[in-house]
Amino acid sequence: MGLRSFFDRIEPHFEKGGKYEKYFPVFEMVESFLYTPKTVTTVAPHARSYVDMKRIMTYVVIATIPCILWGMWNTGYQANSAIAALGADAATGWRIAVLNMLGISLDAANPMANIAHGFLYFLPIYIVTLVAGGIFEVIFATVRGHEVNEGFLVTSMLYTLIMPASAPLWQVALGIIFGVVIGKEVFGGTGKNFLNPALTGRAFLYFAYPANMSGDSVWTPVDGFSGATALGVSAAEGVQALAAKGIEWSDAFYGTIQGSFGETSTLACAIGLVFLLATKIANWRLIVGCLGGMIAFSMLLNLIGSDTNPMFAMPWYWHLVLGGYAFGLVFMVTEPVSASHTNVGRYIYGALIGVMVVLIRVLNPAFPEGMMLAILFGNVFAPLIDYFVVQANIKRRARRHG
Repeated sequence: MGLRSFFDRIEPHFEKGGKYEKYFPVFEMVESFLYTPKTVTTVAPHARSYVDMKRIMTYVVIATIPCILWGMWNTGYQANSAIAALGADAATGWRIAVLNMLGISLDAANPMANIAHGFLYFLPIYIVTLVAGGIFEVIFATVRGHEVNEGFLVTSMLYTLIMPASAPLWQVALGIIFGVVIGKEVFGGTGKNFLNPALTGRAFLYFAYPANMSGDSVWTPVDGFSGATALGVSAAEGVQALAAKGIEWSDAFYGTIQGSFGETSTLACAIGLVFLLATKIANWRLIVGCLGGMIAFSMLLNLIGSDTNPMFAMPWYWHLVLGGYAFGLVFMVTEPVSASHTNVGRYIYGALIGVMVVLIRVLNPAFPEGMMLAILFGNVFAPLIDYFVVQANIKRRARRHG
């Protein structure tokens, strides 16, 4: 019996009146993940497109693959390099035991050793995210009688990639539950949220448990190792101080620096962006607006200058490769639900985020990152931006035909 035939045979048991009626949302989630959902239009006169929810979500997950692979390598590279610097006493924990059992070295010059070590940090965070968030997705779907769709797969992956490797797993669970429930489900679920759920969960953890989500000791998951991120060094000493610490622009571009799992490599993010633009999942106006706002405002601050704040002198091309800007630009700014939906509004929305990220990084010394809060700020104002754009269009047409 084929898998399709198997699903057709057991489906009546999950539908209304069936033996397992209460588990219908779970059945629908699994079936729609494996096959095209039944809720697509197939005949005239309805508009039809090959791009359904499943395909969109699948494409986004595919676009994150370069960030996932590079994130695992870089996490392992940072950990193995730290162990080499601190000595054998730093090589402790169950991950080291697993690597030793498999005969995998802790050599930072060995790419496969780095990927294997990084994988052992990535996998637990991703599994906890899937289980904790998935449970609450199913609970809300069951209560409402809705189908559990593929939207959570994207949220879970993006959430995992913006977490530090050293994040306690119970905090990982708490953050994704907050993001799913408060960031999405209370507004009606997928397609009705005005905040990005992954960023909502991450922001909650940042403000609730700042010691585990920021600082100098959370980015490389080795006990006893401490080192500021490139953005943290720039905020304290200026971008010129990076060279003295052995960090060049190319290091930040390729992603051989400390940071969250999937945010360090601008190149990996750019590969994902090309894929999303080629498949028309991402709207290029959002990208242009965000880049334009960031470049214009950072150049303005460069011209103004400051004798007391070294961040005024940071060029736009450093803003591009540091922190979570590239990852946020590719996967968060372009998220269609929480972004503006009018073409003019997309330029404004993107520019607002671009300006805000530089504003937060430069003028708020307590939070040198900025991209997460800038995107959430843009999410809040996206409906208002679209409202004014639509009203302007209505008034312009009224004058034209009045």
